[in-house]
Amino acid sequence: MEQDLNQFVQAILIASDPAQSSLHQQALQYLTLIQQNSSAWRLALAVFVEAGPNGGRKHPAQVRFFALRVLDEFLDNRFEPLDDEMFQTLQQSLLNYIQTEYLYGPAESEASFLRNKFAHTLTLFFLCTYIDKWPSFFTDFFALIHPPESTSQTTFNPHVSLLLFHLILEISGEVADQIIKAARSFTAERHARDTRVRDAVRERDAARINDAVLTIVADGVERMSRLRKDGTTQTSEKELDSAVEVVDWGIRTYASYVGWIDINLTVTRDTVPLLFTLLSDPSLPIRLATSLALTRIVAKGLKEPGDKLQLIKVLSLGQVLEALEQKTRTEQISRGSETDEGEESYREALGKLLNILGLELCKLTDECPDEGVRAEAGVLLNQILPVMLRFLADEYDDTCSTVFPLLQTILLSYKRQRKSSSEPLDPARRSFLSSLLTVILEKLKWDVDDDPEDIDEDDKAAFEDLRKELRVFMDSTLMIDPELVTDAVRTLALNTLTAYQNGVTLKWNDAELAVYLVYIFGEINKSGGKGRAAFCQAPAVQKDKRKETDYSEYPLTSHGEMLYALIQSGISAYPHKTVVMQFFETVARYGDFFKVRKECIMPTLQAMLDVQGLHSPESSTRSRVYYLFYRFIREDRNEITPEVAVSLLESIRDLLVIQVELPELENPESQDILQEAVTTPTIFDSQLYLFEATGTLISLLHKTPDQAAALLLSVVRPLLDELSASLQAVKGPEDILPILKVHHIIMALGNIAKGFPEYPNPVPEGYNAPPLDVFREVGQAILVCLEAMNVFKVVRDATRFAFARILATTGSNVAQLIPTLMANLLAHFEPSELIDFMNFISLSIHKLQEDLLDVLDQLIGPLSAHINSLLAQPVTGTDDQVAHVDTKRAYLGLLTSIISSKLHTVFISDRNKGQLEGLLESMLRLAEDPSDPSSEKAAFSFFGRCVSAWAEPPKTGGQQVLPGFERFVYERVVPTAFAVLSLPQFNIKDGQIVVVLQEIANLLQTIVKARGQEASDWFVSVFLPSQNWPPATAAEFASKMHELDGKAFRKYFTDFVRASRAGS
Repeated sequence: MEQDLNQFVQAILIASDPAQSSLHQQALQYLTLIQQNSSAWRLALAVFVEAGPNGGRKHPAQVRFFALRVLDEFLDNRFEPLDDEMFQTLQQSLLNYIQTEYLYGPAESEASFLRNKFAHTLTLFFLCTYIDKWPSFFTDFFALIHPPESTSQTTFNPHVSLLLFHLILEISGEVADQIIKAARSFTAERHARDTRVRDAVRERDAARINDAVLTIVADGVERMSRLRKDGTTQTSEKELDSAVEVVDWGIRTYASYVGWIDINLTVTRDTVPLLFTLLSDPSLPIRLATSLALTRIVAKGLKEPGDKLQLIKVLSLGQVLEALEQKTRTEQISRGSETDEGEESYREALGKLLNILGLELCKLTDECPDEGVRAEAGVLLNQILPVMLRFLADEYDDTCSTVFPLLQTILLSYKRQRKSSSEPLDPARRSFLSSLLTVILEKLKWDVDDDPEDIDEDDKAAFEDLRKELRVFMDSTLMIDPELVTDAVRTLALNTLTAYQNGVTLKWNDAELAVYLVYIFGEINKSGGKGRAAFCQAPAVQKDKRKETDYSEYPLTSHGEMLYALIQSGISAYPHKTVVMQFFETVARYGDFFKVRKECIMPTLQAMLDVQGLHSPESSTRSRVYYLFYRFIREDRNEITPEVAVSLLESIRDLLVIQVELPELENPESQDILQEAVTTPTIFDSQLYLFEATGTLISLLHKTPDQAAALLLSVVRPLLDELSASLQAVKGPEDILPILKVHHIIMALGNIAKGFPEYPNPVPEGYNAPPLDVFREVGQAILVCLEAMNVFKVVRDATRFAFARILATTGSNVAQLIPTLMANLLAHFEPSELIDFMNFISLSIHKLQEDLLDVLDQLIGPLSAHINSLLAQPVTGTDDQVAHVDTKRAYLGLLTSIISSKLHTVFISDRNKGQLEGLLESMLRLAEDPSDPSSEKAAFSFFGRCVSAWAEPPKTGGQQVLPGFERFVYERVVPTAFAVLSLPQFNIKDGQIVVVLQEIANLLQTIVKARGQEASDWFVSVFLPSQNWPPATAAEFASKMHELDGKAFRKYFTDFVRASRAGS
């Protein structure tokens, strides 16, 4: 045994010292082997308790800590009783250790972490033995606290007292703490054992435990009082610290079990005064522990509502908390700018206590059937509401948020009662809501000493979250009394803005709040109209007449008044960035306001153009205002005159200079600098909005085409010159900056085009086209770069982007550039570009129609072959799966675009007709696969459009587009559709599958519509009989296909299939 013990100790020492690398792994393996031995606990016990020659412990603390872990492993989750020898060995060793170490020794003073660890181990031993082996556990333990031979002046041994407290805390945690229980794996055996132990403690020892804990606490309180009275010496200060520690842990222990033992034991005429005394104790830890204890007492579940009400009345916490809130608030004010985190945590604990008290009263007022209890609880609840508001108003957000659950519950109760009653709101409640609004509006403010641009991101996020929470309460109040909320918000905002306009000096946070309230008013004012009606009390005007209507003669709504005051106040010039940015966010949000008060447009735009906006020296400000300016211009472009548009454009010309920023790479060898540069967010991403706004401004000169062309050319010419210079500077892939400059300029040119309206199709009479010659020149310049630089993916990506925008703006007027564009985009190609490329072709089809026919005829065959080979490759991971699905959907979208357009003849052209059969077969395979309903639906949709394009009988004297295609439909497509309906995986309860089912219905009706009586006869006489349909059912089905409209037939078909599958 001695040899094993020494080996065990040495192995622990080596394992805990990684520096002994040669033996470290060997030691770990040895300890693992030892722990698997059923008698390892004996070694561990001996190592932990063994005394040294000097009376202390023989082995080092880390060795003894590991020994306790071995004992824990032996005792934890042990549900079989220990045999007598095991029990007696453990019991005698542990009791002897407690006597020598805690009663007469230093209580592990040199390794205090062992105290908590030992308390846990002793708890596990208690759980294994209390029911059957050691029912006198607490009696034996209590005997150690007050031994007869004690000669100390202290009545109770503090070391053993603290061990007892830790032990009871651990026991409460194991058998009653729901958080601890939820954190570990549930086992029925453990749950049953813990329940038995909890019930046994209640029955046998609850009273003794409670008496012992409270007696020790009372003794500690008396000692604290005496020592504080006598003054402090070095010895008495140490004694006072000891007494405070005992009382603190004693109250924590009391708090741990009040929730699961009889309330009549824990709350008595003696305990309540004791707790209230300690709630105001000079020691912060004691006050915090007492707050928690009272919180748990109040929260304790009692069967009878009357008993809970009586408990609350006995505690009289309402008055106590009111006094303590006032006292702590006065102390808080007297501290001024200095923060005492400890005292703030006490105030937070008081807030939590009030919150629980209020929630319990709410349960009684809302759920109790006894009207008398409800009424009394209501009186008590109303008494604490002012105190709740004072906690809510606390400058510290952690304290403020403690009463959020109570406030939410109260407002929910008010809302329920408001819905069920048409009576006016009770004056007392309206007064409370008014006070609540005052507090909320004050709490919505930033701290005046904060700088939102310079504070920690976490602190900024925390304030934004607080604002959201407060907004929820404001919205709840709004539902109870809309007028109260809208009036309060409107009044505060208007008063602040008017004061600023009149020259009153405002603190920045007051100014920001006023602007913020204007910003959120559109969300608050749920009864407001939409569009112009939200800001102006005008009669309903037809959409096509709105531009001609003069709204200035109509009065403004409340929100309109607030926005008007916002602009007129001049607060956009306030010397604080946060205020100004909130102003910009607000005006960009409510573009419709400027359609009813056009005189406010120029002051707003001038503010945006100023040094606090677009021309700010701070890139972060410019970046955001670029977007807000673009949004404002886009929303109110029809209210901006051509003259103003030209002026605005001149004001932002200096901002249209493109700068390239290179990112810092973490792994330069493995990262593609070009790809990283275009995906890393920079100010250029925001600058693109400015280029789009530029395009929008130029488009406003559409009535003077020459002027518009000249202005557009004046903007793009510098960019084209720079594009040419950058192209010439690129000698190879190492010329990163000019390559990126080419990418950025192409993107900018694309965004300028995006700012113009889409080219109409068909073109209406008198339409003023955009400057087509300029856009052709732009497109040609981009193609020159692409031809020279098509090896660079970033250039190909930028070109696709730009041409998509140019096509949308010019329609078929740049069709002559498309063959060169496609050839160069495909000259070098990466799989990741495929989806974007197919989407680009789909857009081109939409815009160019027949002008794309020759290009598409050459392209569709090789592209289909390439995509089908990709789709045939095995899928090896999640990324592959996502790419596979996205590629398939984009391909199906492209095929549908082609077959739906006038370009469907490319599939049956001389070049591609040989591949048609393969294409149709691949689409049939997709249609048969219910594992991907989205693609399955697209496949059936494709066949429906094929039928419309190719299966209609020829007109008199003509020829069918694709002769014989109807045979393929009858022989392959229809049988496939009906086979799908019978598949076990075709789950009719799945919403996506129902969509597929409805697409099949569309297909069947399209076939009947295209082929007429021939199709109806074929269904009735050939196909449906082959599927064993009764003649009457087949005839009815064919009749429904012919007679019902699309919506009605889809419903009929869905119900029919559902009924058929239910009956099979």
